[in-house]
Amino acid sequence: MPMNELQLDPGKLQQFSSLELIARQVVEGFITGLHKSPFHGFSVEFAEHRLYNAGESTRHIDWKLYGRTEKMFVKRYEEETNLRCQVVLDVSSSMYYPVTDQPSLERPSKIVFSIYAAAAIMNLLRRQRDAFGLTLFSERVELATQTKSSSLHLRHLYHELEKYLLPRAVSDQRATSAAATLHTIAEQIHKRSLVVIFSDMMDSLADPETLFSALQHLKHNKHEVILFQVADHAREFDFGFDNRPSRFIDLESGRELRIHPAEVRAQYLERIRAFNQELKLRCGQYRIDLVEADINQGFRQVLLPYLMKREKMY
Repeated sequence: MPMNELQLDPGKLQQFSSLELIARQVVEGFITGLHKSPFHGFSVEFAEHRLYNAGESTRHIDWKLYGRTEKMFVKRYEEETNLRCQVVLDVSSSMYYPVTDQPSLERPSKIVFSIYAAAAIMNLLRRQRDAFGLTLFSERVELATQTKSSSLHLRHLYHELEKYLLPRAVSDQRATSAAATLHTIAEQIHKRSLVVIFSDMMDSLADPETLFSALQHLKHNKHEVILFQVADHAREFDFGFDNRPSRFIDLESGRELRIHPAEVRAQYLERIRAFNQELKLRCGQYRIDLVEADINQGFRQVLLPYLMKREKMY
């Protein structure tokens, strides 16, 4: 879904300096669209209700809500809402592609898209009275917070995310170590949690088995996992570059390569598609939800899979 279908007003967004305000608007636009779609059965008051399961007592059915939605929901009590979620975000240099002087929601880089998507999920978690934490990583873990559910904690995480919205120079050269980070997270999270990962997974092309081992480690520890593979699909998946001599720069190493796209397109597409296919197969094998998130297609592709995963868990 394009950005403007989430009822975002770019003119108004320019007035906001707070990630919190933008995340709130994204979520409210998503909820409004949800109620107009075939998924309108999801309640806005996420923390207050769950779908009725056939055969259980009808004692706690909310009949007023049934009158409005023609669906049966059971009133949920506080002890039923204790979901724990760890949001994991790749902040390496490759995530700053496409490089622009002023990245925006209308033309986002991978890091801008991921930060706003993560902020929106945390806004939903807070609305649902769930506990959430944040891990930021590049070649090392740059931030790992506790898991809490307070509004003060949410504002603190927004503040940390905002630091990464500023454009970074190509010379910054932050490498990625997704597999090592996921192993660390699997060891540090002791209670069963939902782990939501945003990364382009580009560092794993050379050694995919290391990544697959890390993903299996998360599942071995009984965590539920959603992996958002964030990419500019037109360029990174389809190699949609003009057929003219071009200069390509590795944002993580600074290495430059001058080539004609037509000379390498076939080999590139073969390799990226083989990796993506294997990633899909492994995620299916490990029962990990994999979402190929296109940075130019809005936030519904992120928020809806998260919401559906939460409904399955409760």
